[in-house]
Amino acid sequence: MKRSKSSHDWLQEHFHDEYVKQAQALGYRSRAVFKLQEIQEKDRIISSDMTVLDLGAAPGGWSQYARKIVGKKHKVIALDILPMEPLEGVEFILGDFREESVLESLYLTLGDAPVNLVLSDMAPNITGSKGIDQPRAIYLGELALDTARTVLSVGGTFLVKMFQGDGFDAFHQDIRKSFSQVVIRKPKASRPRSNEVYILAKGFK
Repeated sequence: MKRSKSSHDWLQEHFHDEYVKQAQALGYRSRAVFKLQEIQEKDRIISSDMTVLDLGAAPGGWSQYARKIVGKKHKVIALDILPMEPLEGVEFILGDFREESVLESLYLTLGDAPVNLVLSDMAPNITGSKGIDQPRAIYLGELALDTARTVLSVGGTFLVKMFQGDGFDAFHQDIRKSFSQVVIRKPKASRPRSNEVYILAKGFK
């Protein structure tokens, strides 16, 4: 099947992307790791004494990066509806976290460990229609926020990808109800033309 011009352009941009090349050179699973790395360098959200939950983790770049920082006595748990190649030191749960059985698996994996950080780099499959894509993105963000509110320990941190547009301000305000400090980050690795940002919420109440 012949590729569309937009698909061809995206592939050309992807293969020439400096972050894609860096990720390949350093053995990271995706360019998205550099978004988390920049936020970590600025805000120090990951430390060696915490348990981390990575929602929508596949292919695993964020879990891979977090595992390098989190101490061996603590857990990095990755969760996704898509299969993910195993990562040393990362516990992976396959399934939809909206389902009770998947949540039960998560709680069993956690045991008594408090969750200090919830990460979500989830995004919907893009159709190109803002009227479809934006509500889907907001919905995923709301699911991630509900999970964070369920599992985070007091004082915990939540980092979620979101797209600016309809519903963004209301979602931003909703997060502020549960956290003492909320800021917006736009990492350099986020493509400039994208309306993608990351909402960083600290101090879970």
